[in-house]
Amino acid sequence: MRKLSGLLLASERRAITGLAGLYATRMLGLFMVLPVLALYADELAGATPLLVGLALGVYGLTQAILQIPFGLLSDRLGRKPVIATGLLLFLVGSVVAAAADSISAVILGRCLQGSGAVAAAIMALLADQTREQVRTAAMATIGLSIGVAFAVAMVLGPWLAAAFGLASVFWFTAGLAVLGLAVLWKLVPPAPRRLRHRDVGIDRGQLTEIFTRADLWRLDLSIFSLHLVLMAIFVAVPFRLVESGIAAERHGLTYLAIMTLAFAAMVPLVVVAEKRQRMKGMSLTAIAAIVVSLAGLAAFEGRWALFGWLLLFFIAFNLLEAMLPSMLSKLAPAGAKGTAMGVYSTSQFLGAFLGGVLGGLLAQQWGLPAVFVGSAALAALWWLLMLGMPAPPHLSSEVVALDDEHQEDTLDTLMASFADVAGVEDVLVVPEERVAYLKVDRRRLDEDALARLIRSNRHGG
Repeated sequence: MRKLSGLLLASERRAITGLAGLYATRMLGLFMVLPVLALYADELAGATPLLVGLALGVYGLTQAILQIPFGLLSDRLGRKPVIATGLLLFLVGSVVAAAADSISAVILGRCLQGSGAVAAAIMALLADQTREQVRTAAMATIGLSIGVAFAVAMVLGPWLAAAFGLASVFWFTAGLAVLGLAVLWKLVPPAPRRLRHRDVGIDRGQLTEIFTRADLWRLDLSIFSLHLVLMAIFVAVPFRLVESGIAAERHGLTYLAIMTLAFAAMVPLVVVAEKRQRMKGMSLTAIAAIVVSLAGLAAFEGRWALFGWLLLFFIAFNLLEAMLPSMLSKLAPAGAKGTAMGVYSTSQFLGAFLGGVLGGLLAQQWGLPAVFVGSAALAALWWLLMLGMPAPPHLSSEVVALDDEHQEDTLDTLMASFADVAGVEDVLVVPEERVAYLKVDRRRLDEDALARLIRSNRHGG
């Protein structure tokens, strides 16, 4: 086996930088409206709390419906054309929302924004552009870019809306879509090949197994619930900030302080959860913290109380955003992580859609406190459903490149050979991809035996 190197090739650096920037700018455009739409909706004809909630979350519906088809389509038509099409849809949706004078037009614009569901195609292009030994780090860069985009959106959205009006948020988003197109064609290098990657892309033959795994189902439920609650409360949070005496133009600074402190508090908790194998316990603690914070937002008034409860909420939110994908990676069968992530992402977007609708409905029927009470009740039910989940095993995913072609009649022998190596818990060999997908326990892994086996297979035995 070649010694794995963490050094990136120049083409890989370009691809990772470009695609992370592309993903981040797109998510920035989607998130910027979150802290401002409810507050500025009185500018729009026909606005009601329910329709405002629908406008907040409806992008998630089109994302959920189209992201898997877009990913599969990119296997046939090519990554860049599909991504470009998605960015154009995102651009059109942003322009429609920016020019809107009614809430129904904003809803249409948000639908179009969400229909540019290119997340799976972007990840597949990144996989095409990177070697197996650096792909995990590349994916982590994408994940970090999403977190940064969310934090920046929470600060930038309120500032733009206060200075230039709600339409400016959507015009800025349209500009980000144009920037994304430029990045795609100028910075991201052409893909040297277009392959299926089971660690990134969706395999339709694995969907039944993924859907019926109770442990994976609970993680899908978790990301669904997390984004449902997030979207629901932003029907009410901007008004609570105003009621506490924080002017709209200062909301961005408030979110900046909260996000900075929440991130700083989250990092050591993630380290403890990973290093000490306490991911289940930490996730239950985080969900409980969300329940408590939402109850606090409903029951207590005052600027510092609001700041404290929002800080607790976002510490828990960031912690779960970091831990849930890691738990999914540990639990997904070898060679099925891409399919599991596709279902997980679809659940996330469905949660965002239903959260916006639920928050708007609760606010319209019973007032703003009902948004927090209803969200807390749902989070408490989520906590109860997670109690029975087994702790995830301490496993890592590995993708091992095999230089030689393997025939079907040698497949079982090769898989058995990998499975016999100490520390290899699950294996899937895919001859057409010339890779082996492994789930390994690094504490017990016999790295020398694994290296000898791979060398032997590469040299024809």
